[in-house]
Amino acid sequence: MYEQFGISDYVVNLVNDASNNLENEFHKIDDICEFNSLKVLHAFNKVGISEAHFNETTGYGYNDIGRDAVEKVYADIFKAEDALVRGQFISGTHALSTTLNALLRPNDILLSITDKPYDTLDEVIGLKDNPSSLMSYGVKYEQIDLIDNDFDYDKIKKVLLSKKIKLIEIQRSKGYSSRKTISIDKLKKVIDVIRSVDKQVIIMIDNCYCEFVTKYEPIELGADIVVGSLIKNLGGGIAPNGAYVVGKKDLIELVASRLNVPGEGKEVGPTLGMNKLFLQGLFLAPSVVKSSLKISILTSYVLEKLNYKVEPRYNEERYDIVQSIIFNDRDKLIKYCQGIQHASAIDSNVLAIPSDMPGYDDQVIMASGSFVQGSSIELSCDGPLREPFIAYQQGGLTYEYGKIGLMKAIEEIM
Repeated sequence: MYEQFGISDYVVNLVNDASNNLENEFHKIDDICEFNSLKVLHAFNKVGISEAHFNETTGYGYNDIGRDAVEKVYADIFKAEDALVRGQFISGTHALSTTLNALLRPNDILLSITDKPYDTLDEVIGLKDNPSSLMSYGVKYEQIDLIDNDFDYDKIKKVLLSKKIKLIEIQRSKGYSSRKTISIDKLKKVIDVIRSVDKQVIIMIDNCYCEFVTKYEPIELGADIVVGSLIKNLGGGIAPNGAYVVGKKDLIELVASRLNVPGEGKEVGPTLGMNKLFLQGLFLAPSVVKSSLKISILTSYVLEKLNYKVEPRYNEERYDIVQSIIFNDRDKLIKYCQGIQHASAIDSNVLAIPSDMPGYDDQVIMASGSFVQGSSIELSCDGPLREPFIAYQQGGLTYEYGKIGLMKAIEEIM
């Protein structure tokens, strides 16, 4: 059956044997999925979602009851005061940029406590020169690096005691780095440490790749505002674009004013028929995240058996959907990504090759044969062409399709 995909019996047996050995790990993921499914269903029922909420608005988008209902559902799921869920956001990076620009003013200090943020924020902040960056408007930037995959709690307290920090940014997922994703326990601990020194500083969380991976979300741990993408976890592979911001009501209003226009804020923004897609994607999201996590666990188990270094290992607790494979070999990174591309439903005939990408200093290889362009909740794999040549694999709408993709990628590197 697999011969038509160029997959050998050896690889099929290798992956199937691994799958049979992972029942205990998969059971943990099933439990989290059920918990988050109950959370989503409760929010739908509490808000009273009906077919009327699927209707679209155009133009200014005044009185869009569906848009308002979507945002109430998001606020309830995240235990937040308010939410902004809009297709006008192009990406998670756009939502992060909008939020930072909304909350920071000239001479304010932005402090990152999880090393340098994701590469695409370099020009947003001004780490790479851009005349529209935060730094070009007089916002100051400081950074505290992690120590052994944990926060530098002493330095954080020292900085907070020595100067007034307006906003602390925490990126949970690893981005294109070799560090571990921030755990729920560490996130709770650092928020408590921050609050023990400064109760007013805004704590903002970049939540991309992390939603529904555990039973808790950052607002429940004390964060003020949380940002994420809808072409990742919460879109469920259905949302065609967009992002969300959830948190304190006054902060959400500032973000809405920056996205739209001061004085109108959340009251405008046509949904153009996307309410149903946002809601349907969210409804499916716990199950889709479950599939993605199972594919990551299987990938970790099999690649480690083939003597590659992986992070996290198959039996470690997970806090995002990203699986890192450290190849230490440029060609194997490329071949693995090409295998993922060839096993995609869309553009399977395309040969993934490294290329220059906006926002990145290194060439990047990206494999993503997805129904939604750039979707990271659909099976994809990418990585910058720099040592130690790490592949960052994520997503998978179903376990079965992801398993086939893994087989094809392994066949390519063998």
